[in-house]
Amino acid sequence: MRAHMALDSRLLEVLADPVDKGPLLYFATEGALYNPRNKRRYAVKDDIPVMLVEESEVVSDSEHQRLVSLASSRGLKPTF
Repeated sequence: MRAHMALDSRLLEVLADPVDKGPLLYFATEGALYNPRNKRRYAVKDDIPVMLVEESEVVSDSEHQRLVSLASSRGLKPTF
């Protein structure tokens, strides 16, 4: 399996959730962008964010809590 590379910081400064146009949390180690407001996760495949709503995933309450806790413990900041 290939290691995840970090997305370019300039790209992260402009990425927004296509549903609510708000910022996202980027989990480089999980290859995902996450919107905690609507519990929607977007995959990052081959270092390209897949920002299509129909290809995103709405996570469970327990997964939401895990991601929010992980973001807090790592000091992750929203994309903008």
